[in-house]
Amino acid sequence: MTRPIISMVAGETSGDMLAARLLSGLRPQLPSSLMHGIGGKHMAEFGFHSDFPMEKLSVRGLFEVLMHYREISGIRQQLMAQLLDEKPDVFIGVDAPDFNLDLEVQLKRAGIPTMHYISPSIWAWRGGRIKKIAEAVSHMLVIFPFEEEIYRKAGIPATYVGHPLAQVIPMQPDVEAAREELGLEADARVVTILPGSRMSELKYNTTAFIATAKLLLQRDPHLQFLVPMVGPKQRAYYSELVLAAELDEVPILLMDGKSHTAIAAADVVLVASGTASLEVALYKKPMVIAYKMMAASWHVLKHMGYQPWIGLPNIMAEEFLVPEFLQSAATPQHMADALWQQLNDVALQKRLHQRFTDMHHDLLRDTAGISAQAVLNLIHAV
Repeated sequence: MTRPIISMVAGETSGDMLAARLLSGLRPQLPSSLMHGIGGKHMAEFGFHSDFPMEKLSVRGLFEVLMHYREISGIRQQLMAQLLDEKPDVFIGVDAPDFNLDLEVQLKRAGIPTMHYISPSIWAWRGGRIKKIAEAVSHMLVIFPFEEEIYRKAGIPATYVGHPLAQVIPMQPDVEAAREELGLEADARVVTILPGSRMSELKYNTTAFIATAKLLLQRDPHLQFLVPMVGPKQRAYYSELVLAAELDEVPILLMDGKSHTAIAAADVVLVASGTASLEVALYKKPMVIAYKMMAASWHVLKHMGYQPWIGLPNIMAEEFLVPEFLQSAATPQHMADALWQQLNDVALQKRLHQRFTDMHHDLLRDTAGISAQAVLNLIHAV
């Protein structure tokens, strides 16, 4: 039997982590396979080789993507040519739909089985994309229970695999151990701030998020703030933004990585909308979700949503379980007021803990095993 070839593309840190969970189930089944494409350090732990730097794809926002379009398009064309020549046993696009779906269309037309891992949010906005997905995807892996039926109705094979984070994050996080690891007192009042992993997210969120911390300190000077950064470039840019905004006097424990430890240690979290908000929910933490972007991108995107929520915990709950502040509403005063309520309302804390525990159970499956079996089934079906 020839050596199996698995090609994958993950476009950002969260996709790298999710893809690594799939590889943890797939690599033992295909120990000799060549796995390559675009990915990050978590995928590399399973012998994945990245042909291009993943950071080149980590751009968010309509106009931000347009500014990098030529470079991103060039990477896709080079990778497509390589894969059409190589003909891997399967191509797996991990999130990054704007990059991966176009690639998958061409590969599927060439007879290469294509799988997409993590559905685009067609239930939230741009629902018309399901027609393109049908053209691009041989099989869809979905991570929310309500998504499977959407695809089956559209005639697209789909498997609900649970959310990988529901397995990684313990049902009962150890707050005491997290605080001990970070050198925090057991009875400290801790606020974790997650302005985003992308450079564009840091650009638009950092100043408002740290200004929020400054306002909270005026109410309680003993509050402690944690800000984890995914890498040295993000850390340097964050520091530059804080200095420019004259907020460098705000006492922050700036951390290299350890975002899960920072969340576990927190009493409350201020988080940029995205996968991180679901992580916070799985850690059963009260939170405020906020997001800012380039004004031109916001002007276009604000009219394209189907539902009133953007945060994943609120979308799953189908209600404003936690506050959301977007664009001009994401002011330090609004965010500080909401965080202060969550810090001091014990009944609210207990209610959120129970709702997030129920959510955790809904998302808990053997994600690595189910995903890997779906990939193997698709390979063997050809």
